[in-house]
Amino acid sequence: MTTASKITMARIFMIPFFILAALLDFKGHEYVALAIFIIASATDSLDGYIARHYNQISDFGKFADPLADKLLVTAALLIFVERGQMSSWACFIVIAREFAVSGLRLVAAENGTVIAAAMSGKIKTASSIVCCCLMFLPFHDYALLSWLTVDMLCSAVIVITTVYSGAEYFVVNGKALDLKK
Repeated sequence: MTTASKITMARIFMIPFFILAALLDFKGHEYVALAIFIIASATDSLDGYIARHYNQISDFGKFADPLADKLLVTAALLIFVERGQMSSWACFIVIAREFAVSGLRLVAAENGTVIAAAMSGKIKTASSIVCCCLMFLPFHDYALLSWLTVDMLCSAVIVITTVYSGAEYFVVNGKALDLKK
């Protein structure tokens, strides 16, 4: 297993500890959860850099790296739903997009086409990570306006970037589905 893949696996290994820290009630648990989330998120850039720089790109890494990202962000969103910080419909949209894009990639791969990560997908991931970090901070329920809290704004950013990137994947790569058959 390459160094890049080991870092990816470490990110996956951190997820249960992140969930426990977020849900257990002990002094400072929010900050412990946030620290684990930030470290796990940072490993995404690190393993990508190592894989490219040291020519460690592998089929396992192509599979495990995006899976690790999806598991980490989904875990955070489910925690926010459980706490009442995010609506379940917003979390559902994110999960549905991930299934849809993964399905599109699978069909395209069966036809010999590789769908590379789009810039909008990278923006979606980055904005989701930043918003999740903000939602773990003590001011997450702060009212920016009389009707808009930090949680609501972050949820909106996550949903909007998710819908946009998902739509872009299907507009650009929809031909892979060949609906005329």
